[in-house]
Amino acid sequence: MSSASISAVGTAKRRRKKSGRFAKASEFAIETLIRVSGWSAILFVFSIFAFVFIEGAPVLAEKLDLGQFFGSKYWQPTEEPPSFGIFALIIGTLSVTALSTLIAVPLGLGAAVYVSEFANGRTREGLKIVIELLAAIPSVVWGFAAYVVLNPLIVWAFDARVGINVLNGGIILALMSVPVIVSVGEDALRAVPDSYREAALALGASRWEIVYRVLFPAAKNGLLAAVLLGVGRAIGETMAVLMATGHAVNIPTSVLDPVRTLTATIAAELGEAMTGGTHYQVLFLIGIVLFVITFLVNLISDLVVRGIRLEKNE
Repeated sequence: MSSASISAVGTAKRRRKKSGRFAKASEFAIETLIRVSGWSAILFVFSIFAFVFIEGAPVLAEKLDLGQFFGSKYWQPTEEPPSFGIFALIIGTLSVTALSTLIAVPLGLGAAVYVSEFANGRTREGLKIVIELLAAIPSVVWGFAAYVVLNPLIVWAFDARVGINVLNGGIILALMSVPVIVSVGEDALRAVPDSYREAALALGASRWEIVYRVLFPAAKNGLLAAVLLGVGRAIGETMAVLMATGHAVNIPTSVLDPVRTLTATIAAELGEAMTGGTHYQVLFLIGIVLFVITFLVNLISDLVVRGIRLEKNE
């Protein structure tokens, strides 16, 4: 072998070593970035909770009666003495969320089934674009729609005293939750293998039988996630609810009664509360309550999903 050949072989080996070191360094950097990104999301969540807890916890030890806080229906922070009862706010939040869920779940799952199983190519793509556009509408625009459009319609249709009430808020929150349910639900249905559909067709099942006997059981984890994401959107919504529900501290006896929610209370009063004062700290305590409610929803969903998986394994 000539000296030129030996030199070329040596050069090629050095290049391979350099490329190998570069590849290892790049892989290590990418893995580190992925780990940092994953842990940073957890860190941000705990940081937010710690901030809210630090701001709201002092009122627990000094000035607030928890029995009155959770059990009283009187929210009068500007009176002397002030009253900080969130029972009516919790009932208002749950009533609006429950009504929106009753409307959004069948509508969203039905739309997901249509987009996934019945719509043709162009129709499917067009509907997906429309659904994404609905999800992109700001909440304040939905609030304007509730006040300007639904308000007079509800007064006319039900002869109500006022059209901004539980029904108005439930409808608006349902419309805001539907795009999330449709998007996640359609992905869950599309993820079911085509062999399931083909086997059901071979057994003589109709298209609707395939949907509720085959696809729904196979995709129930994803569909449950879609529903819970919709519920989470309804619980955490602020501006649209503030404009659509009447913002009245009231325990509703019908869907035509105005109510006030926890999130709307924080949004409406935090800017006027004196920093560090009792009212300010109680508003942060309401934020902690919202954290707990969200955590319980996620915990229940996780337990349900695990139960479903255990049933499958058995």
